[in-house]
Formats: sequence, C-alpha cells, structure tokens
Amino acid sequence: MPSNPLAPSWLMQPDDANALPAHVWSQNARRAASGELEIAGVSASALVQQFGTPVYVVDEADVTARARGIREAFEREFARVGSSAKVYYAGKAFLSTEVARWVIGAGLNIDVASGGELAVALAAGVDPARLGLHGNNKSVGEIERAVSVGVGAIVVDSAIEVERVADAAAKFGRVQPVRLRINSGVHASTHEYLATAREDQKFGIPLADAAQIVDRIRWQPSLSFLGLHSHIGSQIFESEGFIEASRRLFALHAELSEVAAVPELNLGGGFGIAYTSVDHPVQIDTIAARFADTIAAAAAEYGVALPVVAIEPGRSIIGPSTTTLYTIGTIKDVHVTGGNELIELQSDGTVTVDESNLYESVRKYVSVDGGMSDNIRPALYGADYSVRLANRVSDARPALVRIAGKHCESGDILVHADYLPGDVRPGDLAAIPATGAYGWAMASNYNYLARPPVVAVLDGVARVIVRGETEDDLLSRDVGVSS
Repeated sequence: MPSNPLAPSWLMQPDDANALPAHVWSQNARRAASGELEIAGVSASALVQQFGTPVYVVDEADVTARARGIREAFEREFARVGSSAKVYYAGKAFLSTEVARWVIGAGLNIDVASGGELAVALAAGVDPARLGLHGNNKSVGEIERAVSVGVGAIVVDSAIEVERVADAAAKFGRVQPVRLRINSGVHASTHEYLATAREDQKFGIPLADAAQIVDRIRWQPSLSFLGLHSHIGSQIFESEGFIEASRRLFALHAELSEVAAVPELNLGGGFGIAYTSVDHPVQIDTIAARFADTIAAAAAEYGVALPVVAIEPGRSIIGPSTTTLYTIGTIKDVHVTGGNELIELQSDGTVTVDESNLYESVRKYVSVDGGMSDNIRPALYGADYSVRLANRVSDARPALVRIAGKHCESGDILVHADYLPGDVRPGDLAAIPATGAYGWAMASNYNYLARPPVVAVLDGVARVIVRGETEDDLLSRDVGVSS
C-alpha cells in the first residue's frame, strides 16, 4: 500500500499499524490477548497506573541477555583465533547502580566518562579494576579520584593528559594502566555529531603523533601502557569502517610492539541498533567474527603476538531494552499541500501548466506528556523512532502521525513520522521503543518538567530503579523558595 506523500521515502504504510517488529522492540515485548502491550509480563496500563507517564520501562532480561550474548560472541571468536576479548558497557548511554550490577554480573566491564558516572559505578559496588575512564577533558580531580580508587584503565585523550595522569599516580603511589586514544581518520557512516574519528574534532591523538606520545607514557615510571584505543563513532550499521580502523590501529600496534610488549588493543565499538522497521544492523556474531579474522590476519602479517582485544559495543546493550510510555493529549489534523507545478513553454508560444504532481494530504500531530526533555535525540540529531498504541489495538485505517512533545519548541518532536490507527484519541497510551540509550542519560528539566522514573520489569514484576523527580525536587534547588 503506498505511503502518505508526506511520509519519508523509507516509510511505507503498514498493513497492520498494531504490529511490533521484533527487531525494534525488546525481547519480552508483545501484544496480550486483550491487545495491550505487555513488557516482561506487565501490561502498559498497569505500569501507567502505578508509575504515571512518561515512564521509561527497562526489560531487565533483555539487557542481561544482550550483554551476555555480546560477551560470549567476542570471547568465542577471539578464542577461535588464539586470543581473548573483554567487553566494556558504555555507562554514558545509561547508568544506574542496578544496570551496573546487571552488566557486571553478565561478565562485562564498564566505561565511565565523568566523575559522576564513576561515582555511580562505585556506589553499585563495582570493582574499580573493571572500570575504564574516558573523556577528552578530564579534570585533575576526576583523574586523581580514578587513580586513588584503582580504576583498571584510563584512556589518555591528549598529550597534556600524560603528565596529569602520571602526576596523580605518583601522588598516590600507584602505577596506573593507561590506553592512548587514536584518531584513525576513518569516516564512519553516521550522523556528523556521532562520528568521533574524523580529523577535525576534539577526540584522540592523530596516528602520526601516536608513537611519540607512547614514548612519553613509557618514560613515566608511574604509568603502564596497556595499548591503543580507537572509537570511530556511534549508531554505525556497516562494518567496513570498524575493519579499516582496526587495520590502521594494528599497524601502529605492531610498530609499538617492536619496542616493548603491548598487551591489549581496544577497538572501540558504536554498533547500531534498530529504531525503525527498516533498520537492519549487522548481527553481533558477524561483527565479532570479522573483528577476530581481521586482527588474526594482521598479527600474522606483521609477525606479532595477538593482543587481548577490548570492545565497547555502546548502545547495542541498553538501547533496545527500553520502551517509553506516554499519555496522548492534544491531536490535530494538519492539512499540507505540496509538490511542484510543471510549467512548460510550447513551441507555439503558449504555456502549459501540469498540476498532476501537486497533492494535498494530512499529517496527524499527536502530542504527548513528555518530549525533548526525556528524549532529545530527535531534536538534536534528527533521529528516527517508531511508535505504537500501548493500551489497545485497532482495525482503523493507518494514519500518518508525528509524535510531538509538550515543550515550547517547534522542534520538540519524538517521532518524525510513523503510522498509528486513525482512531487514535486523547487518553490513549503511546509506546516508543528503543529508548534505552541516551534518553534518560540526556534528559533535562526544560520547561521545569520533572525527569521521569526508570522502571525495570522482570517476570511480571515491576520495580523502580531510578526514582522520578517531583516538583518538590525541582524547587529544592531554588534558594529563593521559602523553607
């Protein structure tokens, strides 16, 4: 069936606007016999009755299964070629003490990128040796705290950080393991803001300067050089960029290995996930196999021992696990005209006008009780998401919708384009899947909206893992409020 002419070219009108594409939703999301959305055995209406809306709903079993599956895939493939692998969970995507315990329990390590993220991981009881500290502008205080507690690795992002980390390690009488982040120059196929290895940006050391910086690290008695680190971006669907970055990084790794042993090689990550039905990321098993084959071939070519390989799969663990529920409020049918008139001058001097390419269509604006304060990605990146009714199914004809937030911004859009049953009405519940990464983590109090709770669901039981804010919480920071 053809799409509404206002729809993007990739979005086709579905036969069933109630269907939940399995690769977009968490593993335990399904329609109950009643038509309601259930996640891990808990219905959407029950969640909303208990916790209100908006609410982030995390499928706990989905998180742990993905974490374990990625670790096992990389361990298996690198064992096949005679090496080993370690996997780091990206704390910046979403971190709470419960999630930290889940991923550690699944055998992963954790990346943190600030003093706050480090504090959360430590509060969860994570062994500091299983933490890595990232960041292009770590403060001296952040570095000293990481060194003092025994963080397993600090990723050095600039020449100036060599001395900063060395001084901190000497101050606390430690030898601090470090990695050096390399800007490989590989241009990842992703949004400009998510590409982190292009030449003109803030992260890492250029390949040409890396050997000199490694010499400075090795000269410091309070530092131990673990190896190189690369990260080419986030939400990447193709694997060629990863493979090319791996080849470039390994060439430098081999050169450095001629001077002294380099035990590890961190190949980064940023593997994409499905936000819409047309997104089809490369399977983790395929990525793991390609990484292992590439590193094994490079080691053989350069005649050096295989290092331990570290991987940072990013949003691919937490992203698909979470669905955000909203209550629908205002609905507006907006009539839009478009297309182009074709005006031609004929040989006899007459002018013809062809209006067959013009159209008039309707986009249904569906507003919900959240918005860019709980998911900034559509406004910031133009990111696409999907939406479905959560409280019921309907056989009404699908209608093109745009899910808008309640903020005072025309760019406050959560779903740019999808189809819902045409009888969508105020009071319905809307569910947006794949909101686990960079939703809560980038949330704000714009327009003084309180940030929503995060609720974990497992085996029919729901529990809060991050308490939602209240207006009292917001006012508590305003020193002008009378006590």
